[in-house]
Amino acid sequence: MAELFYSIRTFGSLIKFSHTIFALPFALISLVLASYEIPFSLIFGEKLLWIVLAMVGARSAAMGFNRVVDADFDKKNPRTSSREIPAGKITVQTAWVFILLASSLFVFSAWMLNELCFYLSPVALSVIFFYSLTKRFTWAAHLFLGLGIGLAPVGAWLAITGEFDLVPILLGFAVTSWIAGFDIIYACQDVDFDRNVSLKSIPVRFGVENSLFFARMLHGIMVLLMLAVGLLVPSGWIYFAGMITLVVLLTIEHRLVNPKDLSKINIAFFHLNSAISVVLFFFVLTDRLFP
Repeated sequence: MAELFYSIRTFGSLIKFSHTIFALPFALISLVLASYEIPFSLIFGEKLLWIVLAMVGARSAAMGFNRVVDADFDKKNPRTSSREIPAGKITVQTAWVFILLASSLFVFSAWMLNELCFYLSPVALSVIFFYSLTKRFTWAAHLFLGLGIGLAPVGAWLAITGEFDLVPILLGFAVTSWIAGFDIIYACQDVDFDRNVSLKSIPVRFGVENSLFFARMLHGIMVLLMLAVGLLVPSGWIYFAGMITLVVLLTIEHRLVNPKDLSKINIAFFHLNSAISVVLFFFVLTDRLFP
């Protein structure tokens, strides 16, 4: 039993399972917004389980793939050398088996949702896998990461309604801007290492100070897109109170990090961004339940 718990903990650490909290609330936000068109009973029923399993499968496969293809770089970087594959806790072969299983879970869950989700599942996997390779040839890798995670609310909407709509697309781009922005902040701590091993990033290309400015701009775009979403659906004052809260949290995040002091990046990266996704879901859901 102890070995089982150790294995679960090790694989959970490999894929940073706790970081699922970044994307999952936005998928749930998409479901809440879809309820303006589809009855709640159809949204928060059996399909919700398959949506969650699809997200867990896709994200686990993507993170596993990222850890495998970056294993050599992680081994050389003091900040990441203790990760599971470089540290020898998980072999590359075992990680590939895990990626295959997680991908299968995603595809099967998509099949259980509807035909459109099933047919698009290989496309989604291709996008989220492709991100891990982009840092080798483009400084815009952060945008590809954002795009991969931004597919979550679009996929959740498709799972429920079976068709595309402007609302989830705008929500997806909001997530793309948000993720890309804080990934730029996170990448600032590796700028010297990335430059030495010829990896691409916005901090490497434009410097830390300019990168933090770009991150602020992307987060500003996120706010504008979330406001646009609120105007497209029958949102009330609670939704827009959530937007004020979003601005406050993003402002705190950017005040924690400056070019001369990057020591609080982890606080800004995990704690504040986790709060942003959960708090926004709370406001959107409350606005829907109490219009």
